[in-house]
Amino acid sequence: MAQTSQITNIPNLITFGRIAAIPVIAWFVATENWTLRMIALVLFIIAAASDWVDGYLARKWNQTSPLGRMLDPIADKLLVGVMIVILAYDRSISDLDLLPACAILFREIFISGLREFLGNTKIVLHVSKLAKWKTTLQLVALIVLLIEPALVGFGIYSDLILWAAGILTVWTGIEYFRASWPHLAGDAK
Repeated sequence: MAQTSQITNIPNLITFGRIAAIPVIAWFVATENWTLRMIALVLFIIAAASDWVDGYLARKWNQTSPLGRMLDPIADKLLVGVMIVILAYDRSISDLDLLPACAILFREIFISGLREFLGNTKIVLHVSKLAKWKTTLQLVALIVLLIEPALVGFGIYSDLILWAAGILTVWTGIEYFRASWPHLAGDAK
C-alpha cells in the first residue's frame, strides 16, 4: 500500500470515526426513544468492532503510527466511559451496578494518567492480552445493557457481565500498577 500521512491513513480514520460516533450514540440513548436506542446499539457494535478492525489493518498494511497508538486507547476509553455515564443517566445501570461501573471509570482514568506520567520518564506500559480481553468484556457488557430492556428477565445476565467486566478491569489495573510501582517509587534500575 502507498505511503500515507499518519493522520489520513485508513486505520486512523477508522479511529477518528469511532470517536465521532460517540456523541451520536450517546444522544440516541439519552433521547429514551426505543428506535433511536436500537440505532445506537447498531452504531455502538460497529464502533466496538472498529477497534479490532483499525488495529488489524494498521498491522496488515504496516500503517502503525504514534498517533494511532495514542488515539486507539483514548477512543476505547471514551466509548466505554461515555456509555457508562449515559446508561447510568437513563437508569439502565442500577444503583448496585454503579459499583463496577465506577470501578471501570476509575481504572480507565487512573491507568491513562499513570501511562502519561510514565511516558514522561520514557517507560511504556504495554497493553497486556488480559487488558484486551477486559476491553472486549466491557464492550459486551455495554451492548447487553443497551439491549436489556427488550429482553424480559435478561437483567441478571447484564448484571453478571458488568460485574465480571468490573472485576477484570480492577484486576488489570492492579497488574499495571504493580508493574509501574518500581518506577513510581524510584526503585527502578
